[in-house]
Amino acid sequence: MGAHLLDPGYFTESDLAELGFRSLGTNIMIARDSIFVGIPNIAIGSHVRIDSNVTFASISGSLAIGDYVHIGGGSHINCTGGVSIGDFVAISQGVKIYSASDDYSGEFMTNPTVPRHLRRDQVGEISIGRHVIIGSGSVILPGVHLAEGAAIGALSVVKSNVPGFTVVAGSPAKFIRKRSRNVLTLSQELINGTQVRESQ
Repeated sequence: MGAHLLDPGYFTESDLAELGFRSLGTNIMIARDSIFVGIPNIAIGSHVRIDSNVTFASISGSLAIGDYVHIGGGSHINCTGGVSIGDFVAISQGVKIYSASDDYSGEFMTNPTVPRHLRRDQVGEISIGRHVIIGSGSVILPGVHLAEGAAIGALSVVKSNVPGFTVVAGSPAKFIRKRSRNVLTLSQELINGTQVRESQ
């Protein structure tokens, strides 16, 4: 069996243009086995790579992905409450981002097969700032804001806002240490270099 048979490959530029995204940048790589629900509600910037078996559920909410973003394989993004992902964000494998969740108290029923008047969904917009990195297997819950430069350790559960350039980890995620701001300088060098190359 050829190795190429195991590789889902990536959509071509013309494939992506036909799918009906709200907007698309350039230099986008999306694995063909990714699942998109609600494509007209999804905007994708430039220099974006989305790996194998990533699911985007945005039928009743919006998703905006910035520039220079990588989303690792096996991740799931629920956009019911809206999700925005800033530039230079790295989302590792198996990350789950939920902008909507069931009520776990027992006061209401759960799951989408139950009529809505018997449920109380917890819905809240998730915003992920520039230069955020989210470690493998982490879960981001509704209403969370990850400020610029925040870093989330692997297998963390994030249920409250994370300040800028702060490293957190654990379940629930807790402060570990401050993070260097050198990525700001490096990203500016990247942007300046890109502008020079594109003008030549």
